[in-house]
Amino acid sequence: MKRIKESLPAMAVIAVLLVAWWLIVVETRSVIFPTPWQVVTGAAELIKDGTLFTHIGASLMRVGIGFSLAVLFAVPLGLWLGWVKGAYSTLNPLFQILRPISPIAWIPIAILWFGVGNASPIYLIFISSVFPMIVQTTAGVHTIERRYLRAAENFGVSRYTLFRRVVIPAVLPQIIVGMRIGLGVAWLVVVAAEMIALRSGLGYLIIDSRNAGNRYDLVIAGMIIIGLIGLLLDGVMRLLEGLKSVRWRYAH
Repeated sequence: MKRIKESLPAMAVIAVLLVAWWLIVVETRSVIFPTPWQVVTGAAELIKDGTLFTHIGASLMRVGIGFSLAVLFAVPLGLWLGWVKGAYSTLNPLFQILRPISPIAWIPIAILWFGVGNASPIYLIFISSVFPMIVQTTAGVHTIERRYLRAAENFGVSRYTLFRRVVIPAVLPQIIVGMRIGLGVAWLVVVAAEMIALRSGLGYLIIDSRNAGNRYDLVIAGMIIIGLIGLLLDGVMRLLEGLKSVRWRYAH
């Protein structure tokens, strides 16, 4: 009941926006831009013929592979950079140069290296999500409270035990933050990549609907579905904050 009450303001805002959307389309008598109901019927059309789930599955598959590869690469590398001062001073300037480059700028390189297929968007997802996780993980190691390390040293623990039992648990909340940021960026990038280099996925659905008869009802439906899936993915990542080994870091 409490959760329902907390969601009422957001639901009210959405309802107001839907009514405003419908009124504007009706008053302007637009023959191109759809009403909310036309978007619903368009989405139902995609669900009925199975097209929608095919495109959703393709996008999620690419994000899943690219993001998983980024996690496997970024987390160990970030821990190493944060723990070994020489590694940080050597490699950090390189990552700080590459990190601000827009993932979209990598699209021509991805097509040149991997061609037109699933490998290109997976590479783009990897390159876009790996840097936030490296930065957050490294920063997490650097911000560990010294009292944790001093307490472990007082007990004479080995460097390996110190890293495994103190450093990793202390950095885990920061890793989760980096993963949330990386997954959000990955979901943005896969849609952009699918608009340019692929023939499946939600990005392709939007651009194909625009080109094939100006089906703006399907364009808007695709945009809303992308937003809802993004919200769902972020919610899944937020669940990780509730893990026993992580939630100590959060005041709530």
